Amino acid sequence: MDQSEDQILVEELAALGAVSGGSGRLTGLVARLLKKNAHEIDLVVPLPFDEAVQRVARVLAGAGRPGRSPVVESGRDQEMIRVVAGGGVGGMNPVVVTALVRRGTGAGTEVKLRAAAKEGLVKQRAGEKTAARLAALLSP
Repeated sequence: MDQSEDQILVEELAALGAVSGGSGRLTGLVARLLKKNAHEIDLVVPLPFDEAVQRVARVLAGAGRPGRSPVVESGRDQEMIRVVAGGGVGGMNPVVVTALVRRGTGAGTEVKLRAAAKEGLVKQRAGEKTAARLAALLSP
């Protein structure tokens, strides 16, 4: 990816700060100092690789912000799909969700799902909750 998870979260929070009438630049500076809540879940989706990639992309696109398509990076035996979803109270906290879809050895396809969000004073655990919610949508 050309942008790191932290950089995407800082830019998203800065944009929210600017839209809400505050200083986007100041919000971005403060966001750099916030701790990150990240959670990873390993799944096996009982579909062939190509169908699993389509399913993961569809689920993540549905969780992402309207008007944004998922970013997909292709490799020989794996695909990485990334979106920015909304988490926390009212879905206002940006959550970077990354799925690494790998060819499995058996009938299924391996998916490593990671969701990360910045945490303020009120711990919302948006990364953990978003990862669990999306894993439930991907699980058979």
